[in-house]
Amino acid sequence: MVDGHPDLRGIWQAVNSAVWNIEDHPAEFGIPAGQGVIDESQLPYLANAIPKRTENYLNRLTEDPEAKCFMAGVPRITYMPYPFQVMQTTDQVTILYEYIHTFRNIYFDSEHPPGPIQWWMGDSRAHWEGDTLVVDVIHFTDKTWFDRSGNYHSEDLHVTERYTLSGPDHILYEATIEDPQIFSTPWTLSMPLYRRKEDNAQILEYECYAYHYEENRQAR
Repeated sequence: MVDGHPDLRGIWQAVNSAVWNIEDHPAEFGIPAGQGVIDESQLPYLANAIPKRTENYLNRLTEDPEAKCFMAGVPRITYMPYPFQVMQTTDQVTILYEYIHTFRNIYFDSEHPPGPIQWWMGDSRAHWEGDTLVVDVIHFTDKTWFDRSGNYHSEDLHVTERYTLSGPDHILYEATIEDPQIFSTPWTLSMPLYRRKEDNAQILEYECYAYHYEENRQAR
């Protein structure tokens, strides 16, 4: 870019199975086996937070916020199975996601508004550390999950994202998670993001209809 920072503009997509489960998981019907994207063998849940995670897993087909067509939250929106477009200026980065028209305005070198505020996508503020874009995200609702298997957080979630251009067509994405209500220690997930290379690559429209919507429509 003209300011000397890496150019992250383009259409990107994660290619992994983290959308189903960010931990190691075996194959199930309709779900591919996958290696975890976290830096530990398993998530460091507090003992009193595990029953809720188990409940979420048992009720995942109906209680997953994705099943209700809610916004996916951060960092989950990054590894949903849909592309997203990064737009970049010297003042801000805007990310446009194909999934249900979600977008994020990420402002450079500015303060978070005073809280507490509960937003689906949180509030994002960025700065550069060398060639890495670092995004600090707070002010979350507790209504989003990390994946389709019920891994979850509270409204105290604090996410630190790092976007590092590791080649002309790859970004190393890392997100460090802090939530003292749910986890005993911070933890980090990481994955490569791949540039979409089709000649006519573009984000399209994904409209979501909650499962109960179709059932109610047929009932009428």
